Amino acid sequence: MTVLIRGVRRYGAGDVVDVYVADGQIAEIGPDLSARADDAHTEVLDAPGQVLLPGLVDLHTHLREPGREYAEDIETGSAAAALGGYTAVFAMANTTPVADSPVVTDHVWARGQQVGLVDVHPVGAVTVGLGGTELTEMGMMAAGAAGVRMFSDDGLCVADPLVMRRALEYASGLGVLIAQHAEEPRLTVGAVAHEGPRAARLGLTGWPRAAEEAIVARDALLARDAGARVHICHASTAGTVEIVKWAKAQGIAITAEVTPHHLLLDDSRLTGYDGRNRVNPPLRESSDTAALRQALADGVIDCVATDHAPHADHEKCCEFAAARPGMLGLQTALSVVAETMVVPGLLDWRGVAAVMSENPARIARLPDQGRPLEVGEPANLTIVDPEAHWTVTGAQLASRSANTPYEQLRLPATVTATLLRGTITARNGKSPV
Repeated sequence: MTVLIRGVRRYGAGDVVDVYVADGQIAEIGPDLSARADDAHTEVLDAPGQVLLPGLVDLHTHLREPGREYAEDIETGSAAAALGGYTAVFAMANTTPVADSPVVTDHVWARGQQVGLVDVHPVGAVTVGLGGTELTEMGMMAAGAAGVRMFSDDGLCVADPLVMRRALEYASGLGVLIAQHAEEPRLTVGAVAHEGPRAARLGLTGWPRAAEEAIVARDALLARDAGARVHICHASTAGTVEIVKWAKAQGIAITAEVTPHHLLLDDSRLTGYDGRNRVNPPLRESSDTAALRQALADGVIDCVATDHAPHADHEKCCEFAAARPGMLGLQTALSVVAETMVVPGLLDWRGVAAVMSENPARIARLPDQGRPLEVGEPANLTIVDPEAHWTVTGAQLASRSANTPYEQLRLPATVTATLLRGTITARNGKSPV
């Protein structure tokens, strides 16, 4: 099967072109390739004036399989990813059992390949059972069928500095990446909301900015001494921005991500005690949101990652402090970035391609993702209608769960098609599965 995409603008700029895809690659680009549509085996995607981007890459998602398939599994999560414009996602290790051995990581990779909607790259755990004390056999997972290239105890912090130092040293030798959930646990005992005036008024135990920033600073120094790369998950404070900026100026190999929800939402959402707004790290103040947006625009923060975290209704529709932390993100991420970054002029669509595709692919060292939109490149592609708007309804999302904080929110930009190596994996809001 070949595909003809008609009438798009690459990165939302320049001349309108047609793009012909064959054998999993971009085979031809030109002003009028209508003759290609005469082939009965060619699928035609009409996208007049729409934006063509390289397929999106998510460094941080939770697909719940194995162990919590009632909330999400690799098939439903992959469908949500494809509908959101993603062609590659990284599935975090906090499954049951934990992805701390090749048995689990190879299973996740194989299931992703079997479903075939996105490339599902398993993230290996840094410590056995996420226990924070004993390092996993990172080399075995890296050498396995999955070729694990990123390790994280996300959901928990590698809090022991000696364990983190050893992990960074081993990672440096293996050429893999350590991604840190930055949270000093002794500062967050019982914490469920950002530590500030609003949490105090609502009677919610506060999570201080320092809990995040102290670990970011510590790990920047440990990475410097180990000659290793470290990636900061879900940066959420203005202070983290300043520390990452300082570390980069020192030549430290540090990168950072921001979630869509930390770009758009703040702790004013807490007043209704709605469990859908509970997330780790918590929604911060509007000043932090503004700082994160500017840092993403300036390149201090490298990329957007969803931290897609599905939970069943009974895990969210309860007392706020008892609600499990996390939000859906795969199908709404691009629209939230459009709302927070494109609409106010902080990024153009070329910049969106950088922070949602090219930079995460570079950080994870994926050779066939985030590639230029040129002839001969892999046809991992996303088509976006920048003029469309849609209203988020959790029950209509592809995820098995419905815990979106954006319920009934009207957002700009829709993904009209996604292609993985030339195969259409989503089209007009519908997935093959």
